[in-house]
Amino acid sequence: MEIGFIGLGKMGFPMARRLIEAGHQLTVFDTRKEAVDQLVALGAKAASSPRDIADRCENVLASLPSLQASLEVATGAGGVIDGSRVKRFVDLSTVGSQMATRIHGLLAKKNIVQIDSPVSGGVGGAEKGTLAVMVSGPKPDFAILKPALDVIGRVFFIGEKPGSAQTMKLANNFLSATAMVATSEAVVMGVKSGLDPAVMIDVINAGSGLNTASRDKFPKSVLPRSFDFGFATGLMVKDVRLALDEMKSLGLSMEVAEAVGRLWEVIIRDEGAESDFTAAIKPIEKAAGVIVGGAKGGSTGK
Repeated sequence: MEIGFIGLGKMGFPMARRLIEAGHQLTVFDTRKEAVDQLVALGAKAASSPRDIADRCENVLASLPSLQASLEVATGAGGVIDGSRVKRFVDLSTVGSQMATRIHGLLAKKNIVQIDSPVSGGVGGAEKGTLAVMVSGPKPDFAILKPALDVIGRVFFIGEKPGSAQTMKLANNFLSATAMVATSEAVVMGVKSGLDPAVMIDVINAGSGLNTASRDKFPKSVLPRSFDFGFATGLMVKDVRLALDEMKSLGLSMEVAEAVGRLWEVIIRDEGAESDFTAAIKPIEKAAGVIVGGAKGGSTGK
């Protein structure tokens, strides 16, 4: 399949590479020439702009870091909307249902189908092709794109309503964000009382407290103090804020979500948007006066 791919960052690059390795013909664009050059060396063709890609490909995929970036790439001047050949725009980014619906309406005026397809699973999932790929859009167009989406992960068709896959993604990432801070608070409590955090994580993972933070993030990035899981705090906070906006737009009062949101605002304030989101434990440690983990997974008082 001929595919255009826009956005070759930490998530986009490995997804694009897997598509090339699977035999798809890719035309790529990114503002960073070095990322484009690496994929050209693997067999991709380089494009000069989003419009250039949309002039050359019927199917255009994008993996972008912000709502504004998705809006501009899809519908801005020189964007996908101005392309002469494009038929489908697949947004792999997390933008929320309201922005997805807005982009859908603008592209529809040019007879371009918007396919929402946010992904979950982090950089590791993108590299291994094991992402959860959530899709909403017209079924006939989904059927055309599914063979390509199958290359990057396990595909779930959420529905035909614009933005449905975005709502699903926000629900998922809200749970991921909650697991990270809740597990941090639980482990800090144990360390404060003298428990070994490595033993705590083993027990949690063998019991009913098992979650993605205890299973993956703590063993890999928190206990070793490497904080390198591969997802930025700024992106997690963006997703939490979008989830809260979605809840409010539906008239919901979500007490847990609001508490989680407040915690993540503290984390981004203290650790910065570029920090790894596993650094979420640091403000919690600081408030408690302990440090969790270390070279041997032990604990120290501050």
